[in-house]
Amino acid sequence: MVLPSLAAAQEAVLDILPLRPFNFDISFNQRTFAPQARVIAAQAGITALRYGPLELRTVYQYYSHHTPTFVTDQHSLFLNPRWNNFINLLDFPKTKPLNRVIRHVLFGPLEDRAVPYVGTLIGGTLPGRDADSPGYLYGGQVGVRFPVARGFSVDMGLQYTRFEIDFKSISDLSQQWLFTIGVRM
Repeated sequence: MVLPSLAAAQEAVLDILPLRPFNFDISFNQRTFAPQARVIAAQAGITALRYGPLELRTVYQYYSHHTPTFVTDQHSLFLNPRWNNFINLLDFPKTKPLNRVIRHVLFGPLEDRAVPYVGTLIGGTLPGRDADSPGYLYGGQVGVRFPVARGFSVDMGLQYTRFEIDFKSISDLSQQWLFTIGVRM
């Protein structure tokens, strides 16, 4: 009891609807089917749970593409579990930890403010297998969040999704790369 403890552990606490639960993103995407064009989409989400570096978000994404020959509207709803500060796993060697070197190279003077994350996506999309039925969606993402002020942060990420979609009465799998930038409040 007289000797001080060498390490103090902090217990993770389940946080329901944490400080910045809402996010709004604009995404720039490139897809392989339906239609093969670069388009801007919007998405909104809510962080439902946070437990230590893990968080669970629910995201709704709307995509619309209108031309004189066709109209495509797509709605996606997916769960987005994320692991924040995953880079801290590389906290070795003791003299110059790899995670600090990587943070310095990637984020420069913002290395202590940046919250890098990696996540998965799983959910559905409408239209999916045909014009009136849903299809599945899955994928992954990597990104970084920069807290700006209490209750406000900027989020940037790269996201890959694969999903079923019906386009001009033809169903197929589409692959989509998205670059998202948004805010969390």
